[in-house]
Amino acid sequence: MDRKTLIKNFTLGFLPLLIFIIADELFELTISLAIALAVGIIELTVTYIRERRFDAFILLDIGLIASLGLVSVSLNDPVFILIKPAIIESIFVILIGVTIFTDNPILINMSRRYMKGMELGDQQIYMMRRMLVGMFWLMLLHVGLIVLAALYVGSPEGAHYTERKELWAFVSGGLFYILIGAIFGIQFIKGKLEQRRFMKQYADDEWFDIVTPEGKVTGKAPRTICHGNPNLLHPVVHLHVFNSQRDLWLQKRAKDKQIAPDLWDTSVGGHVFSGEKIEDALLREMREELGISKMPHQPLFTYIMKNQVESELVFAYQGFHNGPFVLPVKEIQEGRFWKIRDIRKNLGKGVFTPNFEQEFQLLEKVGALKGGGK
Repeated sequence: MDRKTLIKNFTLGFLPLLIFIIADELFELTISLAIALAVGIIELTVTYIRERRFDAFILLDIGLIASLGLVSVSLNDPVFILIKPAIIESIFVILIGVTIFTDNPILINMSRRYMKGMELGDQQIYMMRRMLVGMFWLMLLHVGLIVLAALYVGSPEGAHYTERKELWAFVSGGLFYILIGAIFGIQFIKGKLEQRRFMKQYADDEWFDIVTPEGKVTGKAPRTICHGNPNLLHPVVHLHVFNSQRDLWLQKRAKDKQIAPDLWDTSVGGHVFSGEKIEDALLREMREELGISKMPHQPLFTYIMKNQVESELVFAYQGFHNGPFVLPVKEIQEGRFWKIRDIRKNLGKGVFTPNFEQEFQLLEKVGALKGGGK
């Protein structure tokens, strides 16, 4: 459950009790409890009209007011109704405890209805559990303080009853928001400091956008992190260059490449930098790997390439150029045009990168190899 939902629910639960405190200054205990119950019923009715459902939390709140109020009236002692916030908060403490100390993220699962169908991955659940640890201990402490404050109030006939009840009201309500604000403030500052250290650590690294399979950007990460976590899908561009005879230009990757060294690969390929447009990345890679600034080209297809090292959302294009090309010697050993029939003869023999062989089949399916040497 997120911070907004938690505070909202606690506020709804505390409102009838706040009404009871005000009414108790003006009326006897029975009338004060009746007014508080009426407020709870109004809350339940308004929620039903707006959302067409009976809110379980408000139903629980009304039940606690009724049962604890009955005991308080029977014994003419308000202590029992005053511990209601502690009971409500104890329920949250139990749910948080189960979420963070067991394998059942029950509170996170309960909060999914507030997330409008948003899916949570293992990383998001881990971060939410981590955030809830501090809240668990804070709320556990707060429950104890509420009970102590309720016991301290004493009977209505006792001396300084009003002043003691004001202290309880602050502990039950105002102190909760102060503590919640403090813990989220600490977490916010801690998160900013960790983010700053992370950014500094990878300041000299290339950064890529993290995307959904549809290409929607959800974040960004450095190359070092992306090339080690296949769950971080990031965009790349590939360009297949054909000459006028429909031969296909291939490049031989350098021997010191981290991935697929010393193998023949796609004409042009490279990552899209964070914030960079796909077309701009294609033109940049064209300049870097072929030494030319432009050529006629068109999009072919988009697909996901995934291996043990990384996951890429590939935007594949075809282009037309007869050369010559200027190759970056640190990145590419050599390059040349291949007859399509020669490529087919060498498939599966460790000559080409697995990614190129996968993409070659896609080129066949879309008809991009028609007219090439058989």
